[in-house]
Amino acid sequence: MNILEIIDKKKNKKELTKDEIDFFINGYVKEEIADYQIAALVMAIFLNGMTKEETTNLTIAMANSGEILDLSKLNKIIVDKHSTGGVGDKVSICVLPLVASLGVPVAKMSGRGLGFTGGTVDKMQSIPGYKTDINIHNFIKNVDNIGISMISQTLNLAPADKKLYALRDTISCVESIPLIASSIMSKKIASGAEKIVIDVTVGKGAFMKNLDDAKKLANEMIEIGKLANRETVCVLTNMDEPVGYAVGNNLEVIEAIEFLKGNMPEDLKQVVLELGAYMIKLAGLGNDLDENKSKMLQYIKNGKAFNKFVEMVKNQEGDISYLEDTNKFPKAKYIKEIVAGKDGYIQEINAEEVGKIACNLGAGRIRKEDEIDYTVGIKLCKKVSEKVEKGEILAYIYANDINKLEIAKQQLQKTIIVVNDKVEVIPTIFGICK
Repeated sequence: MNILEIIDKKKNKKELTKDEIDFFINGYVKEEIADYQIAALVMAIFLNGMTKEETTNLTIAMANSGEILDLSKLNKIIVDKHSTGGVGDKVSICVLPLVASLGVPVAKMSGRGLGFTGGTVDKMQSIPGYKTDINIHNFIKNVDNIGISMISQTLNLAPADKKLYALRDTISCVESIPLIASSIMSKKIASGAEKIVIDVTVGKGAFMKNLDDAKKLANEMIEIGKLANRETVCVLTNMDEPVGYAVGNNLEVIEAIEFLKGNMPEDLKQVVLELGAYMIKLAGLGNDLDENKSKMLQYIKNGKAFNKFVEMVKNQEGDISYLEDTNKFPKAKYIKEIVAGKDGYIQEINAEEVGKIACNLGAGRIRKEDEIDYTVGIKLCKKVSEKVEKGEILAYIYANDINKLEIAKQQLQKTIIVVNDKVEVIPTIFGICK
């Protein structure tokens, strides 16, 4: 067996065996196969696709290319939650303490943000003192003791995926459903989850720009889950505009805290309840989704969800006084209003553009080594379809650089589009794939 035969086989639209997939993944991780040869193979996969069996074998091979987190000692069903990425996506910070308060064990390892989609770890690190880099022993101990821990990825999970993803980016082969599906699922399998709930975002601020592609991706991941013995549910959610109102690290944490205290933006509420209801169901703690949603709302109302968040933050050495009084969070030097230039209705708030504006302010990374500014970002005051009057505040820009502020102001005024005629409301939840 050699890499040239494997490239030739896939180039000619033939199905690769499990052994062939294992061979090229192991060879690539060990640097026994050159980048340019894997690039040729990836291009052949991009052009010719993969069967469900090939995609599953690729997923398993990538998952097994590094360490596998063993959560069996918890003796509980572990349900992982993942998002395919978006703007203003503070859903994990809302839903995970909420389901943990209802008895669903949460063992969450998250990555850092790169580009216009923010990372959950960066957001959590905006809470002073909160430790995201704890070791695996303490991570599992925390889940066992209080039912939840959220940390940065400390294990060498799916290193083959890291290498393949970086390569795909450089040869314009990112948008391949088998390669995206195997990338996501390899990390989920390596992180030890038995059941997986995935928020598949759709629209301008998402990886999948249209519903058909999102459904294809969701169904591919579900098939991988079946063949890998991991029950998987995908919730298709709208990412044409940002989720909630806040975009930026401590701004999103503040919004998540307010959510857990009962102040819930409607779109964020719908996403959190839908994902959470399925997490509770997969954990074996309630088959009735409507009843699960009612319990979640009850646990927000009685304070148990917020208390669970406080318990987790305290347990990982975060300063809980910031959760109790969000005014303590440091603020950006400049806060600038964006106002409506005319009466009308909000037609569009392009999530990708808002994400890029926030990123350029310093809320995200252009390169992996870039430092995050936790205080900058954008706080929207309106959602698509809402009526506005001339002079009404549409958004606030939070900046620490006056030049960046001026650029952001010009860009955001073009991004929030107001029209004369009433605009139809787009659903927040497009559907469920399972």
